[in-house]
Amino acid sequence: MMPVDYQSALHPAGPQAASIAQLWWFMLAVCVVVYGLVMATLVAAVFRAHAVRQAQAERSLTRTVTTATALTTVALFGILVASVRTGRAVGPPDGPVDPLGVEVTGYQWWWDVEYQSPSPPNTVRTANELHVPVGRPVRILLAATDVIHSLWIPNLHGKMDLIPGRRTELWLQADTPGVYRGQCAEFCGLQHAHMALTVVVESPAAFEQWYAAQKQPARPSSTTQTQHGEQLVTRGPCALCHSVRGTDAGGRPGPDLTHLQSRRTLAAGTLPNARQPLEIWITDPQHVKPGVKMPPVGLSTEERAAVVAYLETLR
Repeated sequence: MMPVDYQSALHPAGPQAASIAQLWWFMLAVCVVVYGLVMATLVAAVFRAHAVRQAQAERSLTRTVTTATALTTVALFGILVASVRTGRAVGPPDGPVDPLGVEVTGYQWWWDVEYQSPSPPNTVRTANELHVPVGRPVRILLAATDVIHSLWIPNLHGKMDLIPGRRTELWLQADTPGVYRGQCAEFCGLQHAHMALTVVVESPAAFEQWYAAQKQPARPSSTTQTQHGEQLVTRGPCALCHSVRGTDAGGRPGPDLTHLQSRRTLAAGTLPNARQPLEIWITDPQHVKPGVKMPPVGLSTEERAAVVAYLETLR
């Protein structure tokens, strides 16, 4: 398994990324050869400049230009063919497939991830984390609500724009288990650099286990403190933007919190998902991520402790 947040376009973990990497290596090889030939020709011209007669120089120049033109045409045609083949390879797979359907929506500055299903109870909504099973094609529908974003998971695919008012589509398949880092590759505002997407590639059995857990409603509160925290989250200002399955909170502008503690990070990769960073984030999100749409809630010390205690039960 790759290390956490592994990110490299030159170490593909699926067929689409492998095709892109092959194209990159091919173009690099062509560029190296061209550079070598140009440098060799330049050196030869310098040393022969005073030793060749005018007539010979003109014939030599004609041959050089002709040869260079022919080689350039061949190289460009080869790159064209390779590019077309790569474009076909990264598109929808040929033949009948049973893809995993996911819709990813870009916001300033986080990712909404929704697993689609014909049955509403099987629809799962999470944030900033994408789980996919090994070896299964994934069809990702991309959308944006505010500005243009671009989803890039270097180990699994190339970049694809998310454009307000339009739906784009990205197909990928992961063949190597691991945890990979995706990111927004289109400058989308102040916190563009803090808009990461964690991609977890796991076995089909592990994915089904994760998916089954994500379909469950939030755990009921069992202590006085967590019950108080639940009331603050599900019936207070938090519920205007966040949803918690199984409660009255049904806000859509912000991330779904039903299984918050199952995620690795907070605020789209900005903070690790632990008690202290969670408390810091709730206390003053603008200090952690200036410009973020989440406003300070204005909780007392006791209320903040209750909210954190409740959120820690959302696993």
